[in-house]
Amino acid sequence: MAKKHIGFLSFGHWSPSPNSGTRSAADALLQSIDLAVAAEELGADGAYFRVHHFARQLASPFPLLAAVGAKTSRIEIGTAVIDMRYENPLYMAEDAGSADLIAGGRLQLGISRGSPEQVIDGWRYFGYQPPEGETDSDMARRHAEVFLDVLKGNGFAQPNPRPMFPNPPGLLRLEPHSAGLRERIWWGAGSNATAAWAAKIGMNLQSSTLKDDESGLPFHIQQADQIRAFRAAWKEAGHEREPRVSVSRSIFALVDDRDRAYFGRGGKEEDQIGYIDENTRAIFGRSYAAELDALVEELAKDEAIAEADTLLLTVPNQLGVEYNAHVIEAILKHVAPALGWR
Repeated sequence: MAKKHIGFLSFGHWSPSPNSGTRSAADALLQSIDLAVAAEELGADGAYFRVHHFARQLASPFPLLAAVGAKTSRIEIGTAVIDMRYENPLYMAEDAGSADLIAGGRLQLGISRGSPEQVIDGWRYFGYQPPEGETDSDMARRHAEVFLDVLKGNGFAQPNPRPMFPNPPGLLRLEPHSAGLRERIWWGAGSNATAAWAAKIGMNLQSSTLKDDESGLPFHIQQADQIRAFRAAWKEAGHEREPRVSVSRSIFALVDDRDRAYFGRGGKEEDQIGYIDENTRAIFGRSYAAELDALVEELAKDEAIAEADTLLLTVPNQLGVEYNAHVIEAILKHVAPALGWR
């Protein structure tokens, strides 16, 4: 297997339960920053965060991304994913530009149509509604295309002839502008078709632990097929740079008694079939939890991990920063070298 970027992906759950290490939103946010710092010290390549609205999870990502950027110096900082149905793409471009400049150009933003949310049509409460003849998925892709366009940094707005402050010549662009951010936008694709669409317009690919069940084959094989379809579409589009591709996995090396207590009982070693809405049959990828030798053997058979250049480890953030740092370290120290990832 080729060498890989290895990062973590946190959903940022919190719960008032006494069994939770994150009992409030403040806990989830502050511990997310601490885990990113710890992951950088361990040599991990990325700190990524999920975005869910109307839930006891991380939501508005840019304050967190900026804070992580200010506290770290090397690690990539990203999302997986921002639901574009909820976003004003111009305001988002300003937020993203600011956070990327604070981080020194380390943002890797995953965006997407999003997944089913906690409330019905939650984007309506944010002031967005698809026009007649357009679906919410169409609206998300339209928002994404506007976002990508303004990230290019081209002027488009007519300046006021009597501005409060002097303007540069010509049409005005959004500020602050962060050069290069446009090439660090990823699309979270649920199907082969949306992966090909993302490639066509020059976005990197994020593929999570679920996708549309398009062939009935095991999840990792379907995901590998999706990645190959993305790369074929990228090549056909004629882009000059090489794209990046990430996959997400729940992977736990059982190296001490805590690991065995938390994850040694099994239960999710097989793919699962379900429905993410009334019409979409989805396949959910298995988790991996095993002693080191067995874990390495199992992961070596995962075709999608082999195809991707980036692996995001989904972490159980409610178990606390120290334990999650241990989970990441075990993968970096024991599993990655054995598989040739590092």
